[in-house]
Amino acid sequence: MDSRNKSSDTDFILLGLFPGMNHVTLLVSAILLIYTVALTANSALILLIWVDSRLHAPMYFLLSQLALMDLTLISSTVPKMAADFFLGQRNISRLACAAQIFFFLTLGIAECILITFMSYDRYVAICNPLRYALLMSQRVCLQMAAISWAGGAFLSLAHTAYTMHFPICGSTEISHFLCEVMAILKLACEDISAYEKAVVVTSIMVLLIPLSLILTSYMLIFLAVLRMNSPEGRNKALATCSSHLAVVSLYFGPAMLVYMRPSSYHSPKLDQVLFLLGAILTPMMNPLIYSLRNKEVVGALKKVLGCCPTSL
Repeated sequence: MDSRNKSSDTDFILLGLFPGMNHVTLLVSAILLIYTVALTANSALILLIWVDSRLHAPMYFLLSQLALMDLTLISSTVPKMAADFFLGQRNISRLACAAQIFFFLTLGIAECILITFMSYDRYVAICNPLRYALLMSQRVCLQMAAISWAGGAFLSLAHTAYTMHFPICGSTEISHFLCEVMAILKLACEDISAYEKAVVVTSIMVLLIPLSLILTSYMLIFLAVLRMNSPEGRNKALATCSSHLAVVSLYFGPAMLVYMRPSSYHSPKLDQVLFLLGAILTPMMNPLIYSLRNKEVVGALKKVLGCCPTSL
């Protein structure tokens, strides 16, 4: 009992990004570059949507929320990871570890919910355009954003509290570059099989159910697009929906592989690769995918850049 109580107050030790691998400095530098691009691109997208009246539409409001989530998600991991690497620090307190888990899960779950709402927005816009203004009013959009943030925070708080209540026996080394639920559970000295089932149930709620709704929405959209008489409208709808589907695959794929695999199939290296894809690469790719494939966003960017020389 004494050793168990003592371990509950001990700091964790993050082993960092691929411990023992050569040329980690190059990888960390590349991640910092990705972080800079993600920070710039998401901030620029939020600013464009805010200043350009043509982008004051439900789809772009939801997109600005996604950009804000991406901005916060990548900022919850990369600065700490880079600072630990370059300063040679590996310790993280239990409180700081719990905070990182809470923010990471909050943003991850909130993005799942929000992306589902975004697919509904596209479904209404293409399949039921006459009722779009009613079904996607400003009030509805604000409710969607609130549900996404609140739902993510509620589920995250429950999982963070339950994960951190397990006593840690023996080693406190986490084979990861961040505090993460599945990595910490490997250190627990109690039976966690019941909680692992709870993680699977939550994964079904926030991954499989939203994914099935998203795929159903886009299947209905695809059928509606095929019936369109206007080639221009068909191409615009397909371009918008293909951007959304690219974001869905980038986000849901790694998340499902991390949280829906049996614990016996988890390996530190594979988990780190999946987290790099889902939590670091995806926040950079999302604004680029939406910006480069969206004429309204590109037009707003050209307008802002065109005004800069005149204002100077």
